[in-house]
Amino acid sequence: MLFLLSCLLQNYYQNKLRLALIGQSLFGQEVYTNLRKQGHRVVGVFTVPDRDGKADPLAVVAEKDGTPVFKFPRWRVKGKPITEVVEAYKAVGAELNVMPFCSQFIPMNVIDHPAHGSIIYHPSILPLHRGASAINWTLINGDKKAGFSIFWADDGLDTGPILLQRECPVEPNDTVDSLYNRFLFPEGIKAMVESVQLIADGKAPRVPQTEEGASYEGIQKKSNSKVNLAQPAEAIHNWIRGHDKVPGAWAVIDGRTVTLYGSSMLGESVPAGQPLEIEGASQPGVVTKNGLVLYGSDSKALMVKNLQFEDGKMIPAAKYFYSGDTARVELTDDERKIAEEIRGIWKGILSNVAAIEETTDFFKSGAASMDVVRLVEEIKQRCVGLQLQNEDVYMATTFQDFIQTFVRRLRGEDQEEEMVIDYATKDVNNMTVKMPWQCFINGKFEDAENGKTANTINPADGSVICKVAYASVGDVDRAVAAAKEAFEVGPWGRMNPRDRGTLLYKLADLMEEHQEELATIESIDSGAVYTLALKTHVGMSIQTFRYFAGWCDKIQGKTIPINQARPNRNLTFTKKEPLGVCAIIIPWNYPLMMLAWKSAACLAAGNTLVLKPAQVRTHTPAYITTDSVVDFIPAGGMVGQRLSDHPDIRKLGFTGSTPIGKQIMKSCALSNLKKVSLELGGKSPLIIFSDCDMDKAVRMGMSSVFFNKGENCIAAGRLFVEESIHDEYIRRVLEEIKKMKVGDPLDRSTDHGPQNHKAHMDKLVEYCEVGVKEGATLVYGGKQVDRPGFFMEPTLFTDVEDHMFIAKEESFGPIMVVSKFKDGDIDGVLNRANDTEFGLASGVFTRDINKAMYVSEKLDAGTVFVNTYNKTDVASPFGGFKQSGFGKDLGEDALNEYLRTKAVTVEY
Repeated sequence: MLFLLSCLLQNYYQNKLRLALIGQSLFGQEVYTNLRKQGHRVVGVFTVPDRDGKADPLAVVAEKDGTPVFKFPRWRVKGKPITEVVEAYKAVGAELNVMPFCSQFIPMNVIDHPAHGSIIYHPSILPLHRGASAINWTLINGDKKAGFSIFWADDGLDTGPILLQRECPVEPNDTVDSLYNRFLFPEGIKAMVESVQLIADGKAPRVPQTEEGASYEGIQKKSNSKVNLAQPAEAIHNWIRGHDKVPGAWAVIDGRTVTLYGSSMLGESVPAGQPLEIEGASQPGVVTKNGLVLYGSDSKALMVKNLQFEDGKMIPAAKYFYSGDTARVELTDDERKIAEEIRGIWKGILSNVAAIEETTDFFKSGAASMDVVRLVEEIKQRCVGLQLQNEDVYMATTFQDFIQTFVRRLRGEDQEEEMVIDYATKDVNNMTVKMPWQCFINGKFEDAENGKTANTINPADGSVICKVAYASVGDVDRAVAAAKEAFEVGPWGRMNPRDRGTLLYKLADLMEEHQEELATIESIDSGAVYTLALKTHVGMSIQTFRYFAGWCDKIQGKTIPINQARPNRNLTFTKKEPLGVCAIIIPWNYPLMMLAWKSAACLAAGNTLVLKPAQVRTHTPAYITTDSVVDFIPAGGMVGQRLSDHPDIRKLGFTGSTPIGKQIMKSCALSNLKKVSLELGGKSPLIIFSDCDMDKAVRMGMSSVFFNKGENCIAAGRLFVEESIHDEYIRRVLEEIKKMKVGDPLDRSTDHGPQNHKAHMDKLVEYCEVGVKEGATLVYGGKQVDRPGFFMEPTLFTDVEDHMFIAKEESFGPIMVVSKFKDGDIDGVLNRANDTEFGLASGVFTRDINKAMYVSEKLDAGTVFVNTYNKTDVASPFGGFKQSGFGKDLGEDALNEYLRTKAVTVEY
């Protein structure tokens, strides 16, 4: 055994090198960590000195590991190497210098000293963009490809032979940050580690760089980063994004230097807004509710999200005319008279102020929240019909700014545009239902970026309901950007929690007002029986929003006693904070209810949200999506993957299959370690003992399997019936199955509607065929109903043995799978019930309370039903164990999925 272990260790450590890491930053830290994991020995780390008492990330992790760390401020003086520094470097005995990110000039006698020389990471496809601003120039020049090079260092500037290169496409609205986070950072780390191993194995190439196509661009300065607006829109866009965030591209507006951030290209349609003259532009810009529109010389348009003035103040570009730093609105004589009346109202409130000047600040003069209400109500009493809000006072705190806001309100210049919705309509169920079918991004419905659509199918007859947008990765990026802006600078992020709750209550009220329409859409879209859709799909959704609306102003931290550092005293408290932009991916079986379960908790916690419905079922989620803090992305190719990978999403909630859940979890970890909650597959056991209430066990057993056509995540995937009552139980269940009416889900007398879509129904038929082939007894059903649509016969299997496919795998359909167990064998049946990788739900029927409590304790599932089934409630946490996932929907526990805890310690 020791010999084998010795051989394994020798094999592991062969072809490993002694490395000196010269560099800094998180990138350097990750390269260092991963090289050590691969068995290489880092004999020295050479990084920059501490700044303001804080060590560089590379130094922090190296010092923690006990690796020698050197923090030389420089390696050369007047172009000559510092002898002491070079000698300290040579003493570590490195065989290779690895330079993942280095801002210092390293002497050639250090570069060439190791046996294998030195390798450097550079974020461009050399020989293109040599120099220190390679990523910026990749965007400024409008390159269609970005990438990085790992090369052998020589005495030139980024001119050494190439060891390895990787490339990726540049997306139309990529920024320096998005390129770095999506590709250059994660793939660069992997490539550095791969390069070192190639060198260790003697397989590293040295490909001389060609000078053909070579370019060198220096670091941009603020003085030469002014935007040339007399060029095509794409060139302007590239210039702005290439300078974002440093040094910042700028233009002259109203005679002042204004820096432009957050550029993106616009499509054909440009939203309405207020014109703005910009020096050097081919035509005036337009300040819209989404930002500042700029036009290129080709008349194409781009959007700028944020503006920064020379004093450092940054505002959303949409708020330019409200910033107090811009050209003022000229008042008419009548408006001046009203302004003086308002000055009198201010004076009445701010009685401690001698005179109300133009620069008098409402709050700095002592006003409080009650004074805001008084000011707004007094003005509204004077100007009947004026739409003035408390928020207007907080956004314009000086008298001159407030008058500007007031006048624009009075003129109606800044009224919200009426939302334009291109509904698909359908006359059905004695009503005309209207269904949005487009993406909903940044407060408006719009086509998918690629213009693609897909048909949604009515499972009751196979007919087309309507087309829906088929979203792309570009749509995801725009939706996430909008949600991020709404969280960081929009009113949602600053909203009082109680006001947030009021909005959620209002949403629930609106859903209740339109519940028959919602239930009708849910029925034709998913096949749910109308009465069930009305009570459960829609009814529980309304309850969920109301429940979490009540939580908005009750999210609290706590105070924590800690040891005092005498003679001082300490106070430690915690705060519960929203995470930021969240994404939820919902399944096709309960389109509306799953949206409510996840989004209500997410929004109550104060987050913004990007929603992806199932590709086959989108209509009810689209119907209730009408707020800019929720973006709706109908499923298209790679939409779910992009949500998992996106660096600006901080949490992803998913309900669906276990294999997809695993892939999502992996992607979320590799991208930015985003928080995840997963509600996945199930094979929920239901144990029926001989001392049960037979009538109830039959009724609830039927419901446990056939509820919502079996398309129910907690459906009883397998029933265990005690031997002495098995035959009687099967006889009575069979009688009930034969009474079930299969048919039109809009018919109020229907018990059992169509399966959700054809592919699923085909899988159910195949599932039954496998059961028969393995020897289970097909008592009833097992086939598609001979009629239009995707109807499956309610099915009953008995004599199901533990090894069979149908005993182990979830059907997600109307298929009852029954096994018997010996009388009195409680532990035996528990072992069989728990012999599954799933653990979502479970159930037991018995009149013996001791037995019920014992079994509920031993069942390995997130939910246990005793003498009932499917009894979920908005206040009770819901979620699974094992490969059924983790995290909770519903109840107070669900809020914690969308919150983070911050600890604050104060010394006083």
